[in-house]
Amino acid sequence: MQTFLFTGAAGYIGSHTAYYFLSNSDCKIVIFDNLTTGFLENVEFLQRTFSGRVEFVLGDLENSEILRETFRRFNFNGIVHFAASLIVQESVQKPLLYFKNNVANTTNLLQIAQEFQVNRFLFSSTAAVYGEPKGDAKVVESLPKLPINPYGESKLMIEKILHALEVANPSFKSVILRYFNVAGALMDKRGALGQRAKNATHLIKVACECACKKREKMQIFGEDYPTKDGTCIRDYIHIDDLASAHFYALQALIENAESEIYNVGYGKGFSVKEVIACVKKVSGTDFIVESAQRREGDPSVLVSDNQKILAKTQWNPKYDDLETICKSAYLWEEKLKKD
Repeated sequence: MQTFLFTGAAGYIGSHTAYYFLSNSDCKIVIFDNLTTGFLENVEFLQRTFSGRVEFVLGDLENSEILRETFRRFNFNGIVHFAASLIVQESVQKPLLYFKNNVANTTNLLQIAQEFQVNRFLFSSTAAVYGEPKGDAKVVESLPKLPINPYGESKLMIEKILHALEVANPSFKSVILRYFNVAGALMDKRGALGQRAKNATHLIKVACECACKKREKMQIFGEDYPTKDGTCIRDYIHIDDLASAHFYALQALIENAESEIYNVGYGKGFSVKEVIACVKKVSGTDFIVESAQRREGDPSVLVSDNQKILAKTQWNPKYDDLETICKSAYLWEEKLKKD
């Protein structure tokens, strides 16, 4: 049985990815999380569902002692690294926090992984490394990386560290997944997993909170972008499809021992106004939407070219539909309201 270290997997993306791995392979997962933004409920659900196959270690990646003890206890076949600070606007306001938590802590994790000769690493990166791509063309992995906020810069720095580590140690191989905008909730067991957030900033999450009357209103940050309706355009991917992308990307890495970088999205763009209209449609609810100034660090258009991951792995997305994404997110939000 293979054993994987999942950092930050008490959070949204990590917990869903752990569920996919455990459902589709005979593996064991050790979740390492400080619960700053993660939720113990997610870990407990995984432990109940997959008895004996999920371990939890409460710890911070800057704590070398706890990390080393974790590596001593388990013989890891690979690491899937989610743990990070991830809010663009916050990164502009608190850049040192982002470089410390994302870059310094990842470097510490890699240092200890090398001590224990764990040489398979899957990194949760972001489309924010591309910055503000010119024109409306889809973003391919080879485009120049010109991040416009500290969040994207911190993720790009880690990508560079991974490449440098591979040069220094040819046995080390990594897969980098550049996420686009993820949303939705687990389709397999409705109401079991979804996006919990202490202070939600994600558009679909916020719109669903409005539809469930958890918020009185929401804001559109900027209606003067050079797009079809003046609002930002993003590529939205269902959480289950993002989770499965990790599984097949790591599978390809283990089988082929070749480092790769993949965009993970559907290759379709929707504007902020289109997404809000979709949430109103699937929920059958109207809510107040106000106009606000642009947020610092927001590019106008980010849509993926996903041909590389489709060609080089067995990934086969199943939920490529905005209404499906929004409805699963809305039903999850309704469930949270009742709990």
